[in-house]
Amino acid sequence: MDTTDRHPGTQAIARHFSYAHLPQHLRPISEACHDLAEEMIRRLPDGPELTAGLRKLLEAKDCLVRAALD
Repeated sequence: MDTTDRHPGTQAIARHFSYAHLPQHLRPISEACHDLAEEMIRRLPDGPELTAGLRKLLEAKDCLVRAALD
């Protein structure tokens, strides 16, 4: 996900959507959230609402990955 010219807040949260480090069976779940985050970063301007939306998506991703552990 290229965030080179984005606000530092957007850059900071975007890095948490990586999934290559996860075990293979968890990657598809995290990848879906990564792809949505990438799309929103591409379509929307930087600002507090984008940051809040990405933060909530990150929280959801964490919950969904944990659900796959059970």
